[in-house]
Parts: sequence; C-alpha cells; structure tokens
Amino acid sequence: MRNERLKMMIVAALFAAIIAVAAQIMINIPPVPFTLMTIAVMLTATILGKKFGTIAVTIYVLMGVVGIPVFAGMTSGLGIIIGPTGGYLIAIIPAALFIGWYLEKLGYTKVQAIIANIIAVFIILIIGTIWLKFVAALPWDGAFKGGMLPFILPDLAKAIVAALLAVIIRTRLVTAKLL
Repeated sequence: MRNERLKMMIVAALFAAIIAVAAQIMINIPPVPFTLMTIAVMLTATILGKKFGTIAVTIYVLMGVVGIPVFAGMTSGLGIIIGPTGGYLIAIIPAALFIGWYLEKLGYTKVQAIIANIIAVFIILIIGTIWLKFVAALPWDGAFKGGMLPFILPDLAKAIVAALLAVIIRTRLVTAKLL
C-alpha cells in the first residue's frame, strides 16, 4: 500500500512536469496566451483520476507560485497568479478535480471522457474570463472577446483529443498494472 501511494505520487509529479512542458508550447495572443497546458491538464486528470490528477495539477500551479518558471513563456511567481491570466491557472485545479470525479462516477469511456473534458473547458474559460474581467478592469464584452471567444473551438478540439488519447493510455496503463 505504501509503495503504491509513493508510485502514484511520483507519477503525479511526472505529469506536473508534462504540464509544465506543454505550457511552453504557446502562441502569445494578448491578453491570454494560447498554450497546450490545457490539453496536458485534461490528459492528466483523465488518466490519473480525481485524487492524483488533482494533485498533479496542484503541484504544477504551486511550482509556478514558488518561482519555478513553469507557466507560459517560462514565467512564474505569485504575480502571475494574481495577474490577469491567473484565473485560468487557478481554474485548472477544479477542472481536473471535476474530470476525475465525473469519470470515477460514470466510468472511463470515451464518450464520458469527452463530456467531462468539454465541461472542464468551460470551467476553465468561465473562471478565467471572470478573473480577467475584474483584474484587468475590462468590460464584460472585452473579457469575453479576449479571454474566452478565441479559445472555445481550439479548447473543445483539445478536449476531444485529450479524452480519446487519455482513455486509450489509461486503459493500457491499468492493463499493465501501472495505475
């Protein structure tokens, strides 16, 4: 039991590192950069489940908060979290928790994973856009046009790809007794 928990904590740390790398693959579209962080978060939560998926995503956010340059553009620090795009980073934690919870309740099927990941996209975009509106003092339409609208279709595509890949990867890892 103790070795199993240690193994899963190591896997969670590995996935936190994967999220950090994915966050560096970006297109800088002010005010919010377009990155592959969200697909990595969705893969992580779908593969690892509620507990360890959320731990992995939380580790990623905390690494950035303490100064490890893991956020988009090799940035870090509390200033990023309390800045205009911090809501998106904070939102990935409840999004990961939701994906894991949903799939543990309804099963790790491709259809359920797609549904969970699509809902998670809206969790991230809604929280992030509300945060952006207030921190950047933007009008609602400006926050929506800059922080949500350009990301809806790409993030939905990422959600579907993440769900399909993650279910396959998770099934293989469980079959191999690695999860």
